[in-house]
Amino acid sequence: MKNLEMALDGSALKQKTISNNLANVDTPGYKAKETVFNQEFKKSLQAYRTDQRHFSFGTESSSSFSVREKTNTVMNHNGNNVDVDKEMAELAKNQLYYQTLVQRINGKFNSIKMVVKGGR
Repeated sequence: MKNLEMALDGSALKQKTISNNLANVDTPGYKAKETVFNQEFKKSLQAYRTDQRHFSFGTESSSSFSVREKTNTVMNHNGNNVDVDKEMAELAKNQLYYQTLVQRINGKFNSIKMVVKGGR
């Protein structure tokens, strides 16, 4: 349940980030943002210390998600780098992901409800 809650939080942050990008599509000099999932980054850097004197491989970030500027995009004539088509595609993908998470949580709650009622 905790993982589903964290995934919903990440999806909500991604929704907010995409909405901000779309709202600023005509703002001169605006740099598009993206949501980064630090937990996946931590998993990819998983390593083990073989001696107590070695540095820890963990990151100190308390949040699982962060927002950063997109760097691999093309600038428009006004210094803006928001691509409406890509943002709309990401928005649709994120909405499907969010709906899937909500359905999964509903399934968990229905299972708990059935157990509490004794299978009836």
